[in-house]
Amino acid sequence: MKIETTAVPGLLVVHLDVHGDNRGWFKENWQREKMVDAGLPDFGPVQQNISFNGTAGTIRGIHAEPWDKYVSVAAGRAFGAWVDLREGESFGATFWVELNPQTAVFVPRGVANSFQVLEDGTAYTYLVNDHWSADAVYANVNLLDPELAIPWPLPIAEMSDKDKAHPMLADVQPMAPRRTVVIGAGGQLGKALQKLLPDAEFHDFPEVDLSRPETLDTIDWNGVGTLINAAAYTNVDGAETPEGRTLCWAINVTGVAAMARIAIAHGLTFVNVSSDYVFDGTVEEHEVDEAVSPLSVYGQTKAATEAVTSVVPKNYLVRTSWVVGEGANFVDTMRRLARNGVSPSVVDDQFGRLTPASVLAEGIVDLVRSGAPYGIHHVTGRGPVETWADIARRVFAEEGRDPADVTGVTTEEYLAGKAAAPRPRHSALRLPD
Repeated sequence: MKIETTAVPGLLVVHLDVHGDNRGWFKENWQREKMVDAGLPDFGPVQQNISFNGTAGTIRGIHAEPWDKYVSVAAGRAFGAWVDLREGESFGATFWVELNPQTAVFVPRGVANSFQVLEDGTAYTYLVNDHWSADAVYANVNLLDPELAIPWPLPIAEMSDKDKAHPMLADVQPMAPRRTVVIGAGGQLGKALQKLLPDAEFHDFPEVDLSRPETLDTIDWNGVGTLINAAAYTNVDGAETPEGRTLCWAINVTGVAAMARIAIAHGLTFVNVSSDYVFDGTVEEHEVDEAVSPLSVYGQTKAATEAVTSVVPKNYLVRTSWVVGEGANFVDTMRRLARNGVSPSVVDDQFGRLTPASVLAEGIVDLVRSGAPYGIHHVTGRGPVETWADIARRVFAEEGRDPADVTGVTTEEYLAGKAAAPRPRHSALRLPD
């Protein structure tokens, strides 16, 4: 078996091994493990269709559906032709090849599919990765558009009136790419993602409340390609109370489990965000494959959400640390204290890297767009490893205050008498070179 690329991005020709004898022939028309290893997308077919065509010269198409297809013949031969109707530079690109027992084609979403049968009794078969729906958005183009210059090999014997009425390429509305859905639009990360993904679909509390996973059902998941979870319960100290513990687990684990099920059911790429709090902080810099060892309830929920995320075949689990963005954050608090003449005491024995929400958002978008390997990735700021007191002193200096006005204290001193969660002393995450 061999897979061949074409001039249409993502359209792949599969040359199959066919074994024949005096009885006929046999082939493995779809063998997931072998074909994925050879380079075919693991597209997750859910429906098989067969088109039987009695008369040579019968022609069908050209139809672009909002799902991927794997087309082949079960009997006979066909001339297959494809037109790219997706938004972008490849719009209008064409390709054609003969389909026979040895040749199949993978057709990505938005590439229009058509064929003319070359023999009486040809059975044309295709696997698709979504169930047929009359409400789906299609893009079609006329079979006989001279601009396409498709060399149909036989006179047309049969053709439907519907196919005759399809528009010419110049009048076709290109098919938009799959949508990106972001949960948690109002948080620091959600706001940063809105700037980078203006065409994405954003949802926020209370419309979508992860403590009530049924609210996810208000979203139309058809046509979605990527789901990004930017929502979380992040009140680390509040999670140590009975009420906070329940809410923290509901949002960070039960809600994420609901999203994971949706991602699996619809074949989505699922992006979820975790934290340095999954570690106990006993090493100075944490590796991607380090075993989790959370100290707090919040850290435990983030460790659990990592396990939940891992069951989604196409997942990016993004660990980060010390995020600051739009809204209340440590840097803004220190800036306000500096301007108001306050000389604060700040923890000086917790070490990590500050992560602007914009940097985290850029890292997530880059992972998805670049097709990086699925799994765990560390995304933080690339600045030096510092303590919270180091950062506070830097802010004071920027505001014209004496950095010595910030007094460093130990974690124990700072939390004395407070109902607080245990913190990892070392939060720095190992970053790729």
